[in-house]
Amino acid sequence: MHSGGGTPGVDPYDVRLEDDELLSEVELTASLIVAANQTDAHLTPHEIDQALGIPRQGHAAPGS
Repeated sequence: MHSGGGTPGVDPYDVRLEDDELLSEVELTASLIVAANQTDAHLTPHEIDQALGIPRQGHAAPGS
C-alpha cells in the first residue's frame, strides 16, 4: 500500500550509510546517547572518553 509522495516501491525508512566516516560519527553519537541515558547526572570527561573508546592519557589502548 502506497500512501502518496516519494517513489513507489521505495522504503523511505531504508537508509543505508555508504560513507564510512559518517557511519563512524553516527556510531559515536549513539554511544554517547546510550551512556547519557544510563545516568541521571552529567557525564564526566572520563565517562565520555570511555563511551567513545578513547584510552586514558598515559594508558595504552587495549590490544596495543
